[in-house]
Amino acid sequence: MVRRTGKHGARKSLVGTVAVAVVLALVGYMLTVNIRVNRTVTVTSDTAGLVEERESKASGLRQDINSMSSQINALKNLTDDKDGSDSREDAGAGTVLKAVQGPGLTVTLNDSPLWQQKVGQDGSSANINDYVIHQQDVESVVNALWAGGAESMQIQDQRVLPTSAVRCVGNVLLLHGRKYSPPYKIAAIGPTDRMNKALDDSPSVKVYKEYVNTLGLGWKVENSDNLRFAEATAVLQPLQYASVDEKAQE
Repeated sequence: MVRRTGKHGARKSLVGTVAVAVVLALVGYMLTVNIRVNRTVTVTSDTAGLVEERESKASGLRQDINSMSSQINALKNLTDDKDGSDSREDAGAGTVLKAVQGPGLTVTLNDSPLWQQKVGQDGSSANINDYVIHQQDVESVVNALWAGGAESMQIQDQRVLPTSAVRCVGNVLLLHGRKYSPPYKIAAIGPTDRMNKALDDSPSVKVYKEYVNTLGLGWKVENSDNLRFAEATAVLQPLQYASVDEKAQE
């Protein structure tokens, strides 16, 4: 009788050992890849960290833009034949808005101090939005001031540019890549009487004042004989959809 043991059995054992080694190697490789992916996900999912990093980069780039804009504006003044004594704000005159000053007013908007009482233990509230400042509230004041003859405007510490867009996420204001929390200060240089009247006549501002009276939202208007806005870069973002009106140039 011939036994079924010998070289064939050894070959099968060798093949099995190799197969197990290959499987273990693949499992180890997959575990290594999985750990690396999880580490990457952990880092990139840190939203707050990413926001802070982007803000830091944006701040550095903004400083570079301001520096280069000042140099370009200085060179433009050297080659400009016009008298440089005109201090009016003109976004099309160069890359820098000149510092301006004059009579004006400042409007301050703030959340209601009652909003904390309306937040439940789970951090939610059905009507919490009624107690905080929103994008349309800031826009209402800005539009009313322009309608009242504002010549130059500043929100918080930033000049309002032709490309400025007021955006709010919750009650956090986003402007030119920066975040601001209330209270929000909107200052405008121009005819104070006309701007005050425009605020009083604005339907959207009237609605806001109703919330001021009923829910305690913040509203304050301060007139000033001399407001001063520092110079600012005139263009912080490109105009993607603007084009030259050739007919107007004829």
